[in-house]
Amino acid sequence: MTPGTGNPVVAVVGPTAAGKSDLGVALALALGGEVVNADSMQLYRGMDVGTAKLAVEERRGVEHHLLDVWDVTETASVAEYQRMARDVVDRLRARDIVPVAVGGSGLYVRALLDDLAFPGTDPDVRARLEAELVDVGPGEMHRRLAAVDPAAAAAILPSNGRRVVRALEVVEITGQPFTATLPSVRDVYPSVQLGLDVPRPELDARIDLRVVRMWDAGLVDEVARLADAGLREGRTASRALGYAQVLRFLDGEWSEEQALEETQRATRRFARRQDTWFRRDDRVIWLAYDADDLTARALTAIHRTAGATDPVA
Repeated sequence: MTPGTGNPVVAVVGPTAAGKSDLGVALALALGGEVVNADSMQLYRGMDVGTAKLAVEERRGVEHHLLDVWDVTETASVAEYQRMARDVVDRLRARDIVPVAVGGSGLYVRALLDDLAFPGTDPDVRARLEAELVDVGPGEMHRRLAAVDPAAAAAILPSNGRRVVRALEVVEITGQPFTATLPSVRDVYPSVQLGLDVPRPELDARIDLRVVRMWDAGLVDEVARLADAGLREGRTASRALGYAQVLRFLDGEWSEEQALEETQRATRRFARRQDTWFRRDDRVIWLAYDADDLTARALTAIHRTAGATDPVA
């Protein structure tokens, strides 16, 4: 990119197992950039195998920011991520370094790139709603949300008790629908968003293979170590794909085979939701994940969209 002109943020997005991390590294190398993590679970220390976190050697010398930030006992906060990520991006752009945001956590990507403000929280209201969640279950809480904010209820799965509670909390403390706080499309930074397009049958196959490889790479041992470090007490980390299923195996609820199969199934469902999220955003430029010249196509899209005249490095 052209020094001194305010480099855009390049975002590599799309469903899990599409190859985002590798493309992010390739683009950072080509553009003289650094990677900014936008995967909510890769923010957790020790959650390496199950999140497909690149090993140091796989990063090919590219600096990666916002990996291994939180302990597994901490609850994820999009507002805190936004603060940290924008601080990193501002520092990189001030040094004429291209930030390359990589991740499939749609709300985190939007929190970084868009004019999105987060309502505060009320500890008393949150504690009361979480107690009610335990008493009546997520289904009943979701029905309550549907009565006060139908649009939010339509966007949040009935099984996602944490998000249902958050939506109800926002409604109660602001008097406004939770949907009024959802991301806008007003850019905070100039950006180029690249999505990796994987046909669904191929994506399902890639996910199933990835889960098997995670098991072979020691996911069960990783979860056991993290359990000793308090994983079960972590409201966010304990529900992560793979980790939640392995915990049920370690607790004797499921066989190991069942835990593996349930991880595959849940990840396939999650990937569909990711794909739907990003395809709603018409700013995303979709590229075939398996193109032989994927990096070159991505660079062309970046320069064209950013209006750059520099030759592709």
